[in-house]
Amino acid sequence: MNDLSFAVPLWVWGAVALGICLMLAVDLFAHRDNHVIGFREAAIWSGIWIAIGLAFGLILLVWQGGEVASTYYAGYLIEKALSVDNIFVFALVFTFFGVPDAYQHKVLIWGVLGALVARFVFIFIGAELLELFFWTAYVFGAFLIWTGYKLIVSKDEEVHPDRNPVVRIVRKIIPTDPKFHDAKFFTRVNGRRVATLLFVVLIAVEATDLVFAVDSVAAVLAITTNTFLVWTANAFAILGLRSLYFCLAGLLRRFTHLHYGLAVVLAFAGVKLILSETPVGKLPIPLTLGVIVVTLAVSIIWSLVATRGKTAEELAAADGTPDVTPAAAPAGTGEGATEAPSDPAGTDGTGGAAGDGSGRPGGPPGSRPSDSA
Repeated sequence: MNDLSFAVPLWVWGAVALGICLMLAVDLFAHRDNHVIGFREAAIWSGIWIAIGLAFGLILLVWQGGEVASTYYAGYLIEKALSVDNIFVFALVFTFFGVPDAYQHKVLIWGVLGALVARFVFIFIGAELLELFFWTAYVFGAFLIWTGYKLIVSKDEEVHPDRNPVVRIVRKIIPTDPKFHDAKFFTRVNGRRVATLLFVVLIAVEATDLVFAVDSVAAVLAITTNTFLVWTANAFAILGLRSLYFCLAGLLRRFTHLHYGLAVVLAFAGVKLILSETPVGKLPIPLTLGVIVVTLAVSIIWSLVATRGKTAEELAAADGTPDVTPAAAPAGTGEGATEAPSDPAGTDGTGGAAGDGSGRPGGPPGSRPSDSA
């Protein structure tokens, strides 16, 4: 598969990885006190992360030229758009388990770290497969087209975090307590070390993100198989996922038509990947970037126009589901355990009734599990 090729010294890989680790450390240090993150603080941090991601593209522009920078921005934009879908599912998980707002950012920070590792692995595997076997382009392309189709037709599909097979396995292997103990993942109950409900939530978030990682990485690989560009586009896009969550969690219902835009972008990426192994060849990067920008802009504007003048209560009543605004923080952050509104996954370690796993939802923001706690 012909693609952009330029030498990336090992020290550049190391410098970028070190920079990302330092930024994660700063994020973790800045929010170590488990305070409730307000919209203003989240917006400032989101602006910082977006500025860093855009600045890296400018570095690529100076270093390698316009085509490389445009390719990076196309991948960055796709991943950033798909992050909104991630955010909706994370909101569902937090609401389902009744996670207080003060504890959510810790789960998200560790979730971002896990997402970076998962994407790093998937990117190198996917890129290697595309280089070794030309027919994998057809497989990945068909998968992206199918994913786009599912986003449109499966709008009423429910998400059940407690039925995720990974969550069920962890509950069977590790003793768990159905309560929150501040922002701790592990604690001692009656002299026995157990995992808290917050750890179960972390596992649910990480397991769910594995599904997101597959189609996110496949979508960016449809733009380029250059592993450096794919990984940096993914990394800088998801670095701001935590802050973006607290910015958008209360506004998700207004993106009623964003899933149509995401579906078109994923399907376009799939077609682009398939065409790359035909006489048509690779589509120009400016065309790709233009399609992504216009499609997402139209779907967002369409959503805002459709929900203009409607209150949160009216939007909730329209689809018959409760709000997804982050839960209120507990009154204190002492050592006492905070009881969840209910134990949706059960206290016997079985992880709830059998059923489907928790993956990328087929529907737009607003399709909620009817039996969530």
